[in-house]
Amino acid sequence: MASDFTRDEGVPLAVRRLVTGHDGGGASAVALDTTVPRSNAFQHIPGMVSRLVWATAPMPGLPFDGADPTPAVADIVPASGATRFLIVTFPPDSVFSAPDFDPAAAAAENLASSPGLAERFEPDGMHTTETVDYGIVLDGEIWLELDEGRSAHLRRHDVVVQNGTRHAWRNKSERCATLAFVLIGASAAVRDNTPFDTGNSHD
Repeated sequence: MASDFTRDEGVPLAVRRLVTGHDGGGASAVALDTTVPRSNAFQHIPGMVSRLVWATAPMPGLPFDGADPTPAVADIVPASGATRFLIVTFPPDSVFSAPDFDPAAAAAENLASSPGLAERFEPDGMHTTETVDYGIVLDGEIWLELDEGRSAHLRRHDVVVQNGTRHAWRNKSERCATLAFVLIGASAAVRDNTPFDTGNSHD
């Protein structure tokens, strides 16, 4: 199954993560220097990699107490005011149409890797979260699909700010694409559905 997509495409599985804090005297110092602990290279979606880099509570406290918050994260989608920092590698869409692709096994693996987020996926990959998302294309290119056939083509170093919109990520290229995301939990109670002029966008 699409073995070419399992190789490293420029962003490694074991991304180094540096976390700062304060020493006993109150001076700034490196508190953690490790690879991202919650990194998963999917077995049933060749080329797909999910990395949970960090998470904060709605009211994060300082100074940093030295405890890594990522192992305790039970929901990838943050509550209002909380955050999640992810680095995700998306394989080409051709992986999903390979003759030996197993949708049920892929879905089960996604549920295990991304609890709270995977449950929100529709059959075609569209999904919605009550979050403001900052996305940065680190490597490759990808298409952001929105409602009513709207889409935007994002290339390396392009950025996106997503405001709780229904969307899907489509990799129409022949190589993997890697994006960094910061998800900030928002409140649905303050949603404003006032229409706006979309203006012009890039193809």
